[in-house]
Amino acid sequence: MTADLFERMTARIASLTPMHRVGRVIGVSAGMIQVGGLVDTVRVGDRATIHLGVQTSMGEVVKLDAQGAHVLFDGPLDGVSIGHRVQMMQPPPFAPDNSWMGRVIDPDGCPLDGRTLLPGLMPRPLRAAPPAPHDRRPMGARLETGLAVFNTLLPLVQGQRIGLFAGSGVGKSTLLADLARDIVADVIVIALVGERGREVRHFVQDVLGPAGMARSVVVAATSDQAPQVRRRCTWAAVAVAEHFRDAGKQVLLVVDSVTRFCEAHRELAVAGGEMANLRGYPASTGPAVAALCERAGPGAGEMGDITAVFSVLVAGSDMDEPVADMLRGVLDGHVVLDRAIAERGRFPAIDVLRSVSRSLPAAASAQENKMIAQARGLLGRYESARLMIQAGLYAEGSDKDLDAAVAAYPKLDTFLSLHDGRGSLAHFAKLRQAIVGNGGQMKSDEIGETKT
Repeated sequence: MTADLFERMTARIASLTPMHRVGRVIGVSAGMIQVGGLVDTVRVGDRATIHLGVQTSMGEVVKLDAQGAHVLFDGPLDGVSIGHRVQMMQPPPFAPDNSWMGRVIDPDGCPLDGRTLLPGLMPRPLRAAPPAPHDRRPMGARLETGLAVFNTLLPLVQGQRIGLFAGSGVGKSTLLADLARDIVADVIVIALVGERGREVRHFVQDVLGPAGMARSVVVAATSDQAPQVRRRCTWAAVAVAEHFRDAGKQVLLVVDSVTRFCEAHRELAVAGGEMANLRGYPASTGPAVAALCERAGPGAGEMGDITAVFSVLVAGSDMDEPVADMLRGVLDGHVVLDRAIAERGRFPAIDVLRSVSRSLPAAASAQENKMIAQARGLLGRYESARLMIQAGLYAEGSDKDLDAAVAAYPKLDTFLSLHDGRGSLAHFAKLRQAIVGNGGQMKSDEIGETKT
């Protein structure tokens, strides 16, 4: 037995306590239990257990007042009566460790893959403060992703935070897995917040696969679990990412999805007495989202960076719904997946014209920026005339710019679907061919060396 393993086992045993505080039920209302007798010793966030015959429910303290603690439980409360015993306990320490690589865990750091898992030696807060703003580095070098669109038109750099906005069934999970498998990073941390149970296994085994899991930590909370567990899932994943960042690693954090995090936060905030007045969301949702996103980004000093991809579920492609609107204001770019593009068979179904990477123009050379502007211009000109072209009203020769866009569009559309594992240099060469070889305005001798 190694010394490190012995220390971790000793620390785990030391965290156990033989005694627990016990309170009594003094009220039950709408899934919430009010527990009396422990007002001076209970804190918000403490855990609770109630035994109902053969069933045991876990809960969390979400509100305190002079009468007692208000506990939201994660199971049915049939059979609860006044005076019922409720066992209280402090939250277990959350201590990520390097041995968590390749594992699937719950928001408390317990294994979900059927194998033994020990915590590390240093507990971390689930809601830590980000590095001081004046100490943080600027965003770093461009990351190779294996995906042509991210290697060129929408570059992703070290420490960048982007949003992935998509409806259901347009390839969001597959795109996230592609990034996790192919992006150049030391560690991948994935939060599956409110996922369907079967989808967690499918994502880990089939979508992510052994190659992706080898350098990943997956933190999962399924859709049937209580809102406090689903919200804690996101915080736990960020805490794991911070553990590796502080060790000097380059970390990719994937949160799927922030929408479910916000829904869980809303349930808890409303249960605690807050009014939901922002199109169904309480006012505290915005600060909760901002605090979550600020924890990702460039590190300070000898730290690594946390490059983050936050997915957002947009019903009916409504980019102005509250969660999408909050995210756009605090991120370094957003990527929009379009259902119409997915339905015609192009994946990833990214709408380039509605997507923005705020790492530009710094993440590309002058010549690369010229290519990006040229490609976006051709795509934009084609999209503005799409209905006219489809209706047969377009006549070649009537508009020089539109002629170039119509000629270039097929190859540009094919280019956007490239996922061949190549780097930025090869993909910019492909982009140049799509522009120059189809009547684009840029001559081949105007395109210089790409930025490394």
